[in-house]
Amino acid sequence: MTSPTDPFATDGDQELGRLLQGFQQDLAALEGLRDRIGSVKGRGEAADGRVVVNVTQTGTLVGLTIDPRAMRLGSDQLAAAIMEAAARAARDAQQEANDLVAPFIAGTLLDGDRTDGARRR
Repeated sequence: MTSPTDPFATDGDQELGRLLQGFQQDLAALEGLRDRIGSVKGRGEAADGRVVVNVTQTGTLVGLTIDPRAMRLGSDQLAAAIMEAAARAARDAQQEANDLVAPFIAGTLLDGDRTDGARRR
């Protein structure tokens, strides 16, 4: 009985080997991107830096620091400061994620900066 053949064997086809190598490199880069996006964190401040919020890329709160001086704001103003800091942190995380993804989508239909109107097929 013969052993199963390697589905990635190129059997001397240099062009196929080159394409396969490029695919494997792209796949490794995308896996790295996935890992980096998973570790994205955003930071936002409000009330003159007295309220600091940290969130994940999905907006999940992972840190909240309230300087004791912020307690003088009163509950409504403190709540508003926390919400403001959280919104800033979410925007920060989104920007970081966008910056990570940008090289992978540059020049494609997913690239929001494309203004040439061209369509890829």
